Amino acid sequence: MGNFSERLVELRTEKGLSQVRLAKEIGFSRSVLGYWEKGTKIPNANAIIVLAKYFDVTSDYLLGLSDEAERM
Repeated sequence: MGNFSERLVELRTEKGLSQVRLAKEIGFSRSVLGYWEKGTKIPNANAIIVLAKYFDVTSDYLLGLSDEAERM
């Protein structure tokens, strides 16, 4: 799950967002977002969809299944 964690951190920092700000904007807690970024917890399908839509990338990119950050 390392690719997901790394990509989530990369996308968040590219937008200049703190964990707190991103968590508020997507409707999840900061602690859950922190777990995802550390790779200690895996997001469910709904959370992956929310994140992909928020960052305007495919879920495949977010999950590390594609290396291209194709915009949705």
